[in-house]
Amino acid sequence: MTVSRVAFTLLALFGFSVSAQAGGDWTVQAGNDANNRYSSLDQINESNVGRLQPVWSFSTGVLRGHEGGPLVVGDVMYIVTPFPDIVYALDLNAEGRILWKYEPKQDPSVVGVMCCDTVNRGLAYADGKLFLNQADTTLVALDAQTGKVLWSVKTGYPQKGETGTATVLPVKDKIIVGLSGGEFGIRCHLSAYDRDSGRLVWRAYASGPDDSILVDPDRTTELGKPVGRESSLKSWQGDQWKMGGGCAWGWTSYDSDLNLIYYGTGNPSTWNPIQRPGDNKWSASIFARDADSGMARWVYQMTPHDEWDFDGVNEMQLVDQEIGGARRKLLVHFDRNGFAYTLDRATGELLLAEKYDPAVNWAKGIILDKASPDYGRPERVARFSTEANGEDVATTGICPASLGAKDQQPSAFSPKTGLFYVPTNHICMDYEPFRVHFEPGLPYVGATLSLYPPPGERNTGAFIAWDAARGKIVWSDPELFSVWSGALATAGNIVFYGTLEGYLKAVDARTGALLYKYRTPSGIVGNVMTFLHKGRQYVAVLSGVGGWAGIGLVAGLTDPHDGAGAVGGYAALRDYTAPGGVLTVFALPD
Repeated sequence: MTVSRVAFTLLALFGFSVSAQAGGDWTVQAGNDANNRYSSLDQINESNVGRLQPVWSFSTGVLRGHEGGPLVVGDVMYIVTPFPDIVYALDLNAEGRILWKYEPKQDPSVVGVMCCDTVNRGLAYADGKLFLNQADTTLVALDAQTGKVLWSVKTGYPQKGETGTATVLPVKDKIIVGLSGGEFGIRCHLSAYDRDSGRLVWRAYASGPDDSILVDPDRTTELGKPVGRESSLKSWQGDQWKMGGGCAWGWTSYDSDLNLIYYGTGNPSTWNPIQRPGDNKWSASIFARDADSGMARWVYQMTPHDEWDFDGVNEMQLVDQEIGGARRKLLVHFDRNGFAYTLDRATGELLLAEKYDPAVNWAKGIILDKASPDYGRPERVARFSTEANGEDVATTGICPASLGAKDQQPSAFSPKTGLFYVPTNHICMDYEPFRVHFEPGLPYVGATLSLYPPPGERNTGAFIAWDAARGKIVWSDPELFSVWSGALATAGNIVFYGTLEGYLKAVDARTGALLYKYRTPSGIVGNVMTFLHKGRQYVAVLSGVGGWAGIGLVAGLTDPHDGAGAVGGYAALRDYTAPGGVLTVFALPD
């Protein structure tokens, strides 16, 4: 047993939750509770990364989108596939020999209600247990040494369109998990389960009465002011809130000093904004909730009355930085709507909001004047309003497209440079809303989309470095396709990411200069990670094209409007890669 394995075992025995990259391990998808995706390992650095080479690989046997990434605890690596969500424990002492395999028995009909591919965004580890959020909304705790099921609980109802694609986050003695399914008109929630028994501790909905969304009308604030009584109900017409969406299918972060968890909610249902007048609270919002009770401390809605499917589920990066001459506890969020938000994570004060893709045009900016009654709201451009232009009318040239200037693919932060490293989409759309009828378990979308690059451009992606204190792009590396891979920053002054063609790339953290690339067997929509084993640093990533951007390729779709326009927008991807699930592990030569 290695030193790191002994350390983790002792921590587990004393009841500690291990979620940071201690001893070179990687135990949650973001590397730590703050969602930073940063490693202090520096054996692989800017001077030697050019000599990186693959040292072993492993086929997962599944051909859909491999989002998420591996975990490493001591001598064992853990991975999970897309549906049917097979979990593998791989022996790092034997180049990935299978120690055990867990293959859940799920009703295959769940595939029919999974939006945007059959992805799973990865496992989490805490206290000797692995936690899996299955497609059929079964939350499972597995013994990390044997793969034995310790407990399982259903968090939703697939027959209604509720599915599980997100990873979970262990927080103290709880497991935090959300739902997917906003395209089916479900009423979404985030839930906390007891880590040892699977008992439901609290549940917070995104829409509805105060007691069900866990807000205090007098103490829960938005931008410093109490939200007021029944803030959500007043923002919907009639009973539309009951199919309001707002799913928490992205990433959750945690500040142990404040004891607050942070996450974003997804789009309101339906995509046709004419059918749901009002702000539609609290979809497309950031929540800060007490980890013990689930009660909201503050909430901020980024896109009131979303007209473009701009979910707010992207990761909440927690950092301490100087801004405006004072050091603050910050939350930095790169939203689907194309704006990067910097907030005080203790109070929810909005400090900065700027475009992180120059093509963004649906809004001129975010109003930052605290004296304005519209403080914090977007300053919309009328010609891009899909509601004002009406049903059965295509509003053209909207940037970004519904995939957002960034979708769920997580950014990274380096405390050495103070910069954020962001995989982005550089893509626009035509959006035509139409009248849709709600039936439980059937799609409740109500819009037709066409996707394409910004006018006069060919590239649909870029990998950028962002200064969150100034709201500026520091450097930008263009990519032919959207960058759908999660980034990794390291103390070696390098940043890793993957491309839809299948390249693993390493760039200089200060300049963006390309230092290394390697073509893996399939397009990369997974998240790069690194770990230390027997004193040697490794880098690992899952290949397997798919996700929203690759849904046409992996599902055999041909209508350009299918996949919410992704089939047409990424049709050229067929010329560069093919489906395939492969784990590739890299290291420097001995």
